[in-house]
Amino acid sequence: MTGPSALAPRRIARTKAMSAFRHRNFRLFFGGQAISLVGTWMQQVAQAWLVLTVSGGDPLWLGVVAAAQFLPVMVLGLFAGVLADVLPKRQTLLAVQVVMMVLAAVLAVLVATDVVEIWMIVLLAVLLGCANAVDMPVRQSFAYEMVGPKDVGNAVSINSAMFNGARVLGPAIAGLTIGVFGIAIAFAINAVSFLAVIAGLAAMRDEELQRARLVPRPQSVAAVFENLGEGLRFVRHTPIVLMSVAVVGIVATFGMNFSVLVPPLAQDILSSDAAGYGFLMTASGVGALLSAVALVIGGKPRPARIAVGAMVLGIASVLLAMSTSFPLSLLLMVPIGAGGIAMAATANATIQLNVPDGLRGRVMSVYTTVFSASVPIGGIATGALASAVGIPMTIAVGGALSLAVGGGAYVWWRRIQRARAAEAATVAGRMTAAASPAPAGPLAVESTAETPIGDALAPGSAAQSAEPKTSAAFKPPNPNEVLSTRR
Repeated sequence: MTGPSALAPRRIARTKAMSAFRHRNFRLFFGGQAISLVGTWMQQVAQAWLVLTVSGGDPLWLGVVAAAQFLPVMVLGLFAGVLADVLPKRQTLLAVQVVMMVLAAVLAVLVATDVVEIWMIVLLAVLLGCANAVDMPVRQSFAYEMVGPKDVGNAVSINSAMFNGARVLGPAIAGLTIGVFGIAIAFAINAVSFLAVIAGLAAMRDEELQRARLVPRPQSVAAVFENLGEGLRFVRHTPIVLMSVAVVGIVATFGMNFSVLVPPLAQDILSSDAAGYGFLMTASGVGALLSAVALVIGGKPRPARIAVGAMVLGIASVLLAMSTSFPLSLLLMVPIGAGGIAMAATANATIQLNVPDGLRGRVMSVYTTVFSASVPIGGIATGALASAVGIPMTIAVGGALSLAVGGGAYVWWRRIQRARAAEAATVAGRMTAAASPAPAGPLAVESTAETPIGDALAPGSAAQSAEPKTSAAFKPPNPNEVLSTRR
């Protein structure tokens, strides 16, 4: 079949809000992920309920399992970013999906045969975390290869909408499935769902991928750390990227530990069961989906949404901490989900649009590592705090911190805007001066030598084609024109 497939009719692919669907590889990726992510969310709900059942209802074990799953991402994520810039991304993703499918199948068998113990769940969570450590930076940076620079922002927003559509369906299906058939079936469905994304990746055409030049494979430990350092320095010296990473990391650590807090909230505070837990997570997914769709329609990412999303999440979380009514709590989960995805999806797209191709995998690995580190750190801290002071107080503390961070992020963004405006005015003044008649000779040479960083990194300049300088504090290199940072 030629042209847009059934996954994206031609008239949809032509609309501005769906421009990423013009690319066949992205349509295949979207179709496979849309099925697989429903299974992933089903497993997340089932695993949390399984841990709660096996551990006798102790929320601390929920934090331990969450930490076990995401600790490998925190430890290995930056090194996986080097792999994302060195290895072909499509083939790497294929291998990782097969590993994840096997792990889900093993857990399904253990639960079905009634031999599962808490240590087995922790071990499988660690192995899944190792697979995720590779998957996350590769998958995040693969979006750029599928659609190119023009449609990458739209692709990130569509992926967020897809992720949160699965977040709506997955928990609801899991809650009903667990109630009728038991926990094992949820893990089995997740294992089967990986076949869809594997098939989509296998059907892609490599010649249609807009691949950046691969970074030479490091030949020593020192070279590996040199590669890591390049990504970290870029994040540190690019304020808009640093703000995105920092805000998401802090809010995710203290305000988004839903897998730890919502199960005991449903069971102990709201007197509900597995189905009620599933519906609470579904309500959060509805809010996230609505927010993601709004981002798709809203066009170009606006960094101020990072701050607004964090504040919305914080306010709704504080109100949730005061609620003992299931319907009210269900309603409050909607803005919690909406605020979280507005923050995270905007941060993701903002980073993608401000990083050169040769650093994309390593910079995205910083983002995914910080985001994932929030789960083991926040999971254990939140579980311990909940055991000590109770679920409502823990939710209130997380909400208050999220609100404060969102306010600080808005002030930070305004400072970045003012700095950019001042730099633009300086560049404009120098361009005006350069346009005036000037004597040839030493003065002209001096003028060239004093070209500001913003001019040196302007599209098409000589410096732009060289290795990007991390000192470009407010104007990072044009991601469309830098293929690699290593020659």
